Amino acid sequence: MTLDKKHSINNILEENRLFPPSKEFSDKSNIKNFEELQSLKKQSLENPTKFWESFANSEIDWFEPFQTVLDRENAPFFKWFKEGKLNITYNCLDRHIKNGIGNKTALVWEGEPGDNKKYTYQELLKEVCKASNALKSLGIKKGDLVCIYMPMIPEAMVAMLACARIGAPHSVVFGGFSSESLKDRLIDGNARFVITADGGFRKDKVIELKKAVDAAIESGANKIVEKVIVVQRTKKDISMVNNRDFWWHELLKDQKDWCEPEIMNSEDRLFVLYTSGSTGKPKGVVHTTAGYNLWSHLTFKWIFDIKDDDVYWCTADVGWITGHSYIVYGPLSNGATTLMFEGVPRSSNLGAFWEIIQKYKVTIFYTAPTAIRSFMKSGREIPDQYDLRSLRLLGTVGEPINPEAWMWYREVIGDNKCPIVDTWWQTETGGVMISPLPGAVATKPGSATFSLPGIEVEVVDKNGEKVVENEGGYLIVKKPWPGMMRTIHENSQRYLDSYWEYISFKGEKNVYFAGDGARIDNDGYIWIMGRVDDVISVSGHRLGTMEIESALVSHKSVAEAAVVGRKDDLKGEAIVAFISLEKDINSSPELVEELKKHVVNEIGIIAKPEKIIISDSLPKTRSGKIMRRILRSLAEGEKISGDISTLEDSSVLEKLKEIS
Repeated sequence: MTLDKKHSINNILEENRLFPPSKEFSDKSNIKNFEELQSLKKQSLENPTKFWESFANSEIDWFEPFQTVLDRENAPFFKWFKEGKLNITYNCLDRHIKNGIGNKTALVWEGEPGDNKKYTYQELLKEVCKASNALKSLGIKKGDLVCIYMPMIPEAMVAMLACARIGAPHSVVFGGFSSESLKDRLIDGNARFVITADGGFRKDKVIELKKAVDAAIESGANKIVEKVIVVQRTKKDISMVNNRDFWWHELLKDQKDWCEPEIMNSEDRLFVLYTSGSTGKPKGVVHTTAGYNLWSHLTFKWIFDIKDDDVYWCTADVGWITGHSYIVYGPLSNGATTLMFEGVPRSSNLGAFWEIIQKYKVTIFYTAPTAIRSFMKSGREIPDQYDLRSLRLLGTVGEPINPEAWMWYREVIGDNKCPIVDTWWQTETGGVMISPLPGAVATKPGSATFSLPGIEVEVVDKNGEKVVENEGGYLIVKKPWPGMMRTIHENSQRYLDSYWEYISFKGEKNVYFAGDGARIDNDGYIWIMGRVDDVISVSGHRLGTMEIESALVSHKSVAEAAVVGRKDDLKGEAIVAFISLEKDINSSPELVEELKKHVVNEIGIIAKPEKIIISDSLPKTRSGKIMRRILRSLAEGEKISGDISTLEDSSVLEKLKEIS
């Protein structure tokens, strides 16, 4: 096969270190070895219908059984487990109580000021039922889309589950979004009901959520929103509009603690979750009940090797898909103990995460590479002050992790004994698609390793031709899976254009294009190379920014790096790197030259940055992701446009403007 180099992505980074799971860990695992994993994969390939049918019947409780596993009639608008009837909250709560674990802790919650609560499965069900009845009392019924705009407090989880209990799909909007972003989502979703709070605590500040809701309604959503329910969290003064605004605690006060779960069809909407997107209108990703329930359940069970006594903590926000699948639905469906934390590490408490792990004896910790790199910058002396011996498994999510951060995570946080599950997936996929299973797969730092059972992936060039080993290309998923999105809310054409018609594979229709670049090495390991939007074309070579960033961060002086392209008449694009330094390291022209040489030594002259800009910090969202869109504008000398309301610290932007 002749590869069209113009349509592939060059591989420029090598990583050959291999870390097999210990025999002790494997022996205790749910999936104990690679052969067992391969057997599952073989079953999924040879008879996918039987494979999915078996798990749907063994892992999910149904009110009425499904008749058709997969309906392809209107592909790629696939339907799963047709004619089946269920309710996801029954699978997350009721069945565990019936199975005798009603007194097990379901939720551990810690607020940023230090207040905390615990809920057993029995207690959580009662709260959900009271909230369900409260929603019904305001006229919310099956099919109504409810917007949830909340801090990380138990009521956020309760609100999600209460909506699902009564068959009202939820649309959770991250509490860091501006009133303008909230307004757009309210209008697009036609959300007549909003559940919010007076505010929340974040980095020793009060985030005024109710004020943002009021502004969103006043600026255009007034024609949509009818009722607003407000949780009292900060007890700050807020405005309450008569006959529109209601206090959560007053609504729940006299409600019964039982509510019959609504009988839902498999394909009834469970939630709409908007992707923020760097350009264009946010996409309302639609997930339905049964397929999502199964996939979030299975992936949580497999990847985190869950045990009865685990205390599991995912540091994401419920406003993102990670919070949906791996704080709420996946853990609860498995009867696990899941932890929620309102705050984040901050200058007043750099050890906040490690304090939580020590306090609650967390066994499984799941966080983002950006967070790990910020921990590295603060130095190991902070985590070394805490007892982290309870940890048995570590995970990463949200973006590719560079090998240096992976190694630091393993050595410092995991004490060289905890396997790391590096997970790749998207809002659109509903759950993890590529990940090691910790008892079965030897890991390579920076590689998400292999696709999960039932998931068939391939790396192709722009023309849909399979690339050779170690050649970068476009990541596609060849077959449907239960947790997949069903459409984009009110925009089925955009669903087709964005995901299904961009790339064809060997002339086949209905292959899912993830929007990410990837390569598969000689051992079959998958390496995610970042968004194809982040590929830089330098002198005809298409380079993934993640690999250049990784080379920069491997230098002892560099804490974080973000690489973007800038138009160049000679090369097509020039490489511009934004970096922050380790503490006690000072910027100098000599250091800049040293870093350029370091990249050349690590990768080659083709990857040498044209310009390196050193800053105290990089522009990040409140969820911890670097806003590369802003950096691209700065590199080009363009005015920054688009929504920047999720920017954690706007002062960072002003400083960068001065030095760029």
